[in-house]
Amino acid sequence: MAGVNWADGRDNFVDGWVIPSGLTAGDDYTTVSAKANAILTGFQNNMPGVNTVRLPINPPSVSDSWWSAYTGVIDRALSKNMKVILACWESASSHNGTIDDTTQFWAMWQTVVNKYGSNANVYFEPMNEPYGYTLAQLTTIYAEWLSRYPNVSKGRILLGGTGYSENVTAVGADSRFSSCLLSLHNYAFWATRTQSAWEADWRSRFGNYASRTVVTEYGAAMTTGKNYTGSVGSDNEIAYIVGSTNVFRNDKVASVYWPGLRDNDSYSIQNRGGSGTNITLTTTNQSGLTRIRYGWGL
Repeated sequence: MAGVNWADGRDNFVDGWVIPSGLTAGDDYTTVSAKANAILTGFQNNMPGVNTVRLPINPPSVSDSWWSAYTGVIDRALSKNMKVILACWESASSHNGTIDDTTQFWAMWQTVVNKYGSNANVYFEPMNEPYGYTLAQLTTIYAEWLSRYPNVSKGRILLGGTGYSENVTAVGADSRFSSCLLSLHNYAFWATRTQSAWEADWRSRFGNYASRTVVTEYGAAMTTGKNYTGSVGSDNEIAYIVGSTNVFRNDKVASVYWPGLRDNDSYSIQNRGGSGTNITLTTTNQSGLTRIRYGWGL
């Protein structure tokens, strides 16, 4: 996987529908599909080699009328031969690292699996950053997900690591999930390290599970003019981006940048222009893009 996140400008932790940047709540399926085509084409043109988009869902987005429009994004990505990761975010008001409402949670996933469970290019991430759970609690939820949806290929299930999806070694070691993928996050703002220390830090977070790990979020400032292809020097974000992408390339770890597009996010590697369905994307930092693609093995 060589991917990007397409995120809600408000953040994906929202009450109500999650609406990725460029879409509006009033859009119907046709409009969403047209906007998605423009944005996904922008990703493909500006970021050669990108083949995956990670999208947010939450219970209101799937149970309400928005779902019939929002599926236009998923369907359009699939029509462009992209892989789609559907990840569940909590609401803003209940943001505590746990499922907001279990009944609604399982109903959401049932609807999503009913529609896309048999599609080989759709991947399912039960919960983004499940930091409110112990390992035992988290793996119990994951085991239930697998038991509820036994027909979904385990190779298309992405299980977030413990904490802020920040370490996948314990979940990876659980034999119940031996065929599942592992979702890992790590950010420069979490610590200050040298390039080599960032490389060691990543490897400690995925351990022996590089081949099953998908880094579903990593990122740093792209709108501030930093040069990610020059000398690292003493800049923590540069050390992080260079070290991260070295590890992804050398250890063959799949990576999904945060974000490919999110309005008003300094980390966004693309900026949205145009209006309506005539959306254009421009790269915010060419050196950053070079490193992202380097991490993809390109």
